[in-house]
Amino acid sequence: MNEQLKFKTTIHCGGCVAAVTPSLNQAVGEGKWQVDINNPDKVLTVAADTATEEVIIAAVGKAGFKAEPLTA
Repeated sequence: MNEQLKFKTTIHCGGCVAAVTPSLNQAVGEGKWQVDINNPDKVLTVAADTATEEVIIAAVGKAGFKAEPLTA
């Protein structure tokens, strides 16, 4: 089973996604994450086999954005 971690973020446009791409690719791997900028919570979904919540939050923070775990 491939578990996914979901985060509410401040990544709200394509430019923001482009800005956070290098750090997320470095932290979790290219193609292992996506941001739904059409969702009101701007949900970042990451394949959980690649990184911990802390690593993902730090990677998003490094790019100047905020991420917090999304609770169902």
